[in-house]
Amino acid sequence: MPTPKFKRVVLKISGEALMGNQEFGMQHEACAHIAKSVKEICDLGLEVGIVVGGGNIFRGRQAKEFGFEQTPADHIGMLGTMINGLILQQSLAGVGIESQVMSAINCSLIAESYKWIHAMHALQKGRIVIFVGGTGNPYFTTDTAAALRASEVRAEILLKGTKVDGVYDVDPMTNSNAKKFDTLSFSEALAKDLKVMDGTALALLRENKIPVYVFNLFKQGSLVEAVMEGKGGSLVTGE
Repeated sequence: MPTPKFKRVVLKISGEALMGNQEFGMQHEACAHIAKSVKEICDLGLEVGIVVGGGNIFRGRQAKEFGFEQTPADHIGMLGTMINGLILQQSLAGVGIESQVMSAINCSLIAESYKWIHAMHALQKGRIVIFVGGTGNPYFTTDTAAALRASEVRAEILLKGTKVDGVYDVDPMTNSNAKKFDTLSFSEALAKDLKVMDGTALALLRENKIPVYVFNLFKQGSLVEAVMEGKGGSLVTGE
């Protein structure tokens, strides 16, 4: 068996990834697929952190529809990520993988409060750490939370699992002429506003020299390909 390219990775999963082909909530098949994919890279000996979003429960645009202020709307989103983290934990348990849910917001009855040293120890012992609650602050996305946690735990790469196979110049779902980037720089992604991640996340990753690999999480074997070959998706790195 070839050796993986990395020892420690952080996987960013959107809340929408848990929906599968539904319009809301979570789908058992989608959660099971994610859990099995994560197990495959754990079996390779990787140390894995996961940051999960909450868009399947509450999306930012709903705040405007409801007339909510952004701060409480973001708090709702943070709670959504906690629900998703617990679902992922149980889905991973279903395939025999032990994980810990660590929350940036205090909710000690159902999740451990995030502490850097505890996260590092858990990763070193081979347990998956699921980071929920975003950064713990409003006005920051879970993309930024993923960049922050990847920086804190010294991940070698941030893997962003999506429903498309990489970064395009326009939305490939709506434009058949969309051009895919196999590689690009952080500066290019920011200058062209390619929606890889939000600007704060990209700037933090660039500063800490952590590349981002964007790939289709739902393509069979794609997560293993990401850590073994780095082919099939888009790599954002360097200046």
